Amino acid sequence: MLILAGTPIGTVADASGRLAPALAEADVVAAEDTRRFRRLAADLGVEVTARVVSYFEGNEEQRTAELMEDLRAGRTVVLVTDAGMPSVSDPGYRIVAAAVAEDLPVTAIPGPSAVLTALAVSGLPVDRFCFEGFPPRKAGERARVFGTLATDPRTMVFFESPHRTAATLSAMADAFGPDRRAAVCRELTKTYEEVMRGPLSELAQWAGDGDRVRGEITIVVSGAEPAAPEDLAESDLAALVEQTRAEGLSTKDAIADVARRTGISRKVVYAAAHAPKEST
Repeated sequence: MLILAGTPIGTVADASGRLAPALAEADVVAAEDTRRFRRLAADLGVEVTARVVSYFEGNEEQRTAELMEDLRAGRTVVLVTDAGMPSVSDPGYRIVAAAVAEDLPVTAIPGPSAVLTALAVSGLPVDRFCFEGFPPRKAGERARVFGTLATDPRTMVFFESPHRTAATLSAMADAFGPDRRAAVCRELTKTYEEVMRGPLSELAQWAGDGDRVRGEITIVVSGAEPAAPEDLAESDLAALVEQTRAEGLSTKDAIADVARRTGISRKVVYAAAHAPKEST
């Protein structure tokens, strides 16, 4: 069995009660950083008898093949990353996909999540949200990605490194507007936890003022306010339907969702979604 084990994002006491027994009973532990794993095991009071191997971005493809041999042989493989849930902006996706493809059992030990923790304390809407991981490092690509998200109504969650936080917040202010509400969460659950809330322009100024941004950073940004019905052209409605369908909804459900969010009748949204596309 493959077990994806969530690990604490800061405070060791947040570890699931199932984590220590799973590590103690594992045949193989695949760890993003084996030294950090050893420290975690010591903090949990676990005597590790399993074979411990590294599993990180640089060797993930090769190591997946090796771990699959263990799974086929009936061994229990526990996958842990440095913090949080494996495969969420961390190694793990490849081996999960490979195990699922061969119908081998995969399960998880839930644990703390920086995504959900930041979302919960942000003070921003949580009824609909999306996780976008780390923004692109290059300014042009970053601006393009933020441009595609500018009209998304969902609250957005991003990871970012401390030294790029100021530039990312400035780019967000340019793409989403300086008054868009956001929260910068750093060192969640740790001794120096801090959550800064406010408009993107103010947060960008705060982040760029001296050496204030340190530690693990999670940025939460509120979604776009729905446009007034009179401001939406037929093409705008069609684009909203397509965007919503891309989230996994059927055309019928996407039309209903857009109608609900915009206050425009389903009949009008349906007509816009099925209008002939102009040829160029």
